[in-house]
Amino acid sequence: MRRIDVGILRAAEIKFDFIGDFCSGAPFSAKENVVSVVDGKLFFNSCRYDNLCFVPKGDGSRFLLYDVVIGVNFHWQRKENQLFTGELHFIVEDGEVRAVNRLPVEDYLVSVISSEMSATSSLELLKAHTIISRSWLYAQLQRSEKVQQSVLGWENEDEIIRWYAREDHTLFDFCADDHCQRYQGVTRAANPNVERAVRETNDIVLKYDGEVCDARFSKCCGGVTERFSACWENEDYDYLRALRDCGDDEPLPDLTNEASAREWIESEPLAFCSNADKGVLSQVLNGYDQETNDFYRWRVEYTQEGLSQLIKLRSGVDFGIIIDLQPVERAASGRLVKLRVVGSKRTVTVGKELEIRRWLSESHLYSSAFVVDKVEKEGVPCFVLKGAGWGHGVGLCQIGAAVMGEKGYTFEQILKHYYPGAVLEKI
Repeated sequence: MRRIDVGILRAAEIKFDFIGDFCSGAPFSAKENVVSVVDGKLFFNSCRYDNLCFVPKGDGSRFLLYDVVIGVNFHWQRKENQLFTGELHFIVEDGEVRAVNRLPVEDYLVSVISSEMSATSSLELLKAHTIISRSWLYAQLQRSEKVQQSVLGWENEDEIIRWYAREDHTLFDFCADDHCQRYQGVTRAANPNVERAVRETNDIVLKYDGEVCDARFSKCCGGVTERFSACWENEDYDYLRALRDCGDDEPLPDLTNEASAREWIESEPLAFCSNADKGVLSQVLNGYDQETNDFYRWRVEYTQEGLSQLIKLRSGVDFGIIIDLQPVERAASGRLVKLRVVGSKRTVTVGKELEIRRWLSESHLYSSAFVVDKVEKEGVPCFVLKGAGWGHGVGLCQIGAAVMGEKGYTFEQILKHYYPGAVLEKI
């Protein structure tokens, strides 16, 4: 069975414990182990090593990592202690210790499905998500040319255009956070449905024209899914297209048009992801995700002074006082691909969607599908952002797919809806 290396945690020092039997070339205890870096080497139990490896001796063996950061740079970032199966490796990365978990792909997927969403979701959603998570993983592993830069794009006096690639991990295959896929070991115990979903879809992936699909997904599309090129490289895939997130053959409005985009965002058209009650949300969202409940339509307000300080902090550019935020280019879902930031000192066009979200929030704005109103409140100039959706919107909409599962759609129907033209095959 294919095994992968997942980078879990990097820190100046890492504390870890063992549950069950492990073997290693280094002496260790079951409790209170700490590894750090001294002069470019791993320092552990008064000895120096180039690397450390701990291998479980039985199926019930686990290891515990303390203070793992989850939700890196998002509004719900926090630390938690996490429990893992498989091998534990320590390596030196940029002068710090990196903990890496080596384990079989199918075991990894059991955790991903439980980490990306609640394990109490419908079986059909769990099967659908297992297949797209597996497809995405193999699509990344099979790329013939690895892009070593994580930040791509261009920058000049008038424009800063950036997008963020996944292929920046050179010492392991995937990281454990949203940058790749959420992987939190066996911290969130999978119920039998998760294990069943992985088992019954074993080795099944989505393919299009003979290639494994780069099956992207996000929390909530806001009613329309997005094209790949709106968020990443300037290329598109037929199976990742803009479509209405509903069961009817509703026409797709022209949301690249500013007036149509405003009308769409300021209304709440019927969609699978608009139709989620608290029961469905509790199934598909983990506890920290449920701290966000205005995912379909949302509103954020800044004073002019507060927005000016925020953009300077987040962009590194001194615009002076922010005078206006002007849409330059919208993609098919109404998400902004380019936004002109007009200041008293400078005017710069920023893109793509994630960079816009980074500039306009202390963590990440929910999405770039928003319109801007300038108002005054008690004599104070303010900017009001009214938006739609949570995430980039490409591929499967997790909340929409959860509603589909509750309505009785099969996993094949869910996948056909979000990845039109793709077929299921065993790799």
